[in-house]
Amino acid sequence: MRKVADSTVRRLSLYLRFLEEFEEQGIDTISSEALASRGGTTSAQVRKDLSFFGSFGKRGLGYAVPELAGRLREILGLERRYRVAMIGAGKIGSALVQYRGFRQRGFDIVAIFDVDPGKVGHQWNGLAVQDIAGLEAELGRHPIDMAVLVTPAEAAQPVVDRLVRLGVKAILNFAPLQLTVPDDVVVKSVNLALELETLSYALNNR
Repeated sequence: MRKVADSTVRRLSLYLRFLEEFEEQGIDTISSEALASRGGTTSAQVRKDLSFFGSFGKRGLGYAVPELAGRLREILGLERRYRVAMIGAGKIGSALVQYRGFRQRGFDIVAIFDVDPGKVGHQWNGLAVQDIAGLEAELGRHPIDMAVLVTPAEAAQPVVDRLVRLGVKAILNFAPLQLTVPDDVVVKSVNLALELETLSYALNNR
């Protein structure tokens, strides 16, 4: 399969959400134009995005909503559940743990770690915050699929090094720095300041 750009994968995720809304409304068939309209793109872009993964729909008839939704879940790997550890029990970590959408999409937060003794032992959504010193022991007993990193910048790389040694291959990073990982580890970084700056640009260049 050809390498697929992150922007394409993000659009597939959006298409899936729109298709699920159409399913709830009892709509059985949808056109590429309708998907494009919801996603703020073009019908040609929709068709191009889907073409990476095979042939979908019928010319003049559109896409069968349940069928396409099922295929997108398969493509995005959402037909299984993922075990996720939260590293950092600060305000962002607290908000993320309480977000119900993760579990609805198959991402189960199964462990929370922090370095602060004042936070260790506190219950978050039924999970006790654990001391980061016990990371290797806990994940050795109960391996995870992904980690969400919400630590201060200076702590991020050492924690990531530990996660890599434990075999974690997927990390969502909220720490404000570029992480160094082996080629077989995927890191996606969320820079909130950068996102706000893009909004600022948009406001000032309308």
